[in-house]
Amino acid sequence: MQTYLRGRDMITTQEFTRDEIDTIMDVAMDLKRKRALGLPHAYLRDKVLAMLFFFSSTRTRGSFEAGMAQLGGHAAFIESRTTQIKHGDTTTEMGEIFGRYFDGISIREVTWGQGNRYQREVAAASRVPVLNMQCEIYHPHQILADLQTIIEKKGDPRGKTITVSWAYASSYSKPQSVPNSLILLMNRYGMNVRLVHPPEFKLPADIMDQARENARKHHSNFEVMDDFEAGITDTDIVYAKSWGPMLTTLDPEEDKRITNQYSDWIVDQRRMDMAKDDAIYMHPLPADRNIEVADEVIDGPNSVVFDQAENRLHAQKAVMALTMS
Repeated sequence: MQTYLRGRDMITTQEFTRDEIDTIMDVAMDLKRKRALGLPHAYLRDKVLAMLFFFSSTRTRGSFEAGMAQLGGHAAFIESRTTQIKHGDTTTEMGEIFGRYFDGISIREVTWGQGNRYQREVAAASRVPVLNMQCEIYHPHQILADLQTIIEKKGDPRGKTITVSWAYASSYSKPQSVPNSLILLMNRYGMNVRLVHPPEFKLPADIMDQARENARKHHSNFEVMDDFEAGITDTDIVYAKSWGPMLTTLDPEEDKRITNQYSDWIVDQRRMDMAKDDAIYMHPLPADRNIEVADEVIDGPNSVVFDQAENRLHAQKAVMALTMS
């Protein structure tokens, strides 16, 4: 266990050692038990977190805000359109000033080619931790909650197979941050990772290189596939969600045309039955129901999406308690 994470930014789990992530998991499990038993755990009394949103949210806002309250502190919700950012507030000014007002700064900015850079520039100017509530490249707190859920449901992750697959969705072109973060973290825990997607939905080359290196170091497998059903067959975890073809095109019409070619990439019961009998279905939500995943799967006995969503609260509380105390 690593006992000193104070002041650390959480922008990607790649910047944390395995021991440090183990510590986050230990604290998350402890905080979850304390919450269940009604035991007080006000480790951040009188601390205030700035939550700066450039993109709408349900679970992220709710879990960070509730988590800060349960830790004895306060979370200030700040919608970017209510600020002077568009009128001249620079990243340096945001980091310097919010770093003096608040004890932590959390940011959700998923604009392609901008979000991660914005967070890192704010972090460079801030004297307090910057926590990534999602950018276009990473979604670290979602993936920490996913890891916690897998450990709870499957025990030791080593040797388990997780299928990280693209799935069809018609609502909008979603960020690549969830699949990127999944393939970077899960093989560090000895899991065999199958990345499954149509050819137009590839992930960034540097992320792929890091995932391969993580798999090499941790003696796990990393396999890239383009056959949806083959990717699901005999897997332990089905984690299928949509993301956009940003590395193929940024044109909305071309994006839609490409995406609609793969409208049959839906996790229905027939496909879920191809996985192991005790396989779990995961999704970060919201899902495009009966487009991305069938109701019979997401509401079925193999689905753990609500436990997964709950663990956002506990994993994030662990990160906040460790970095902001």
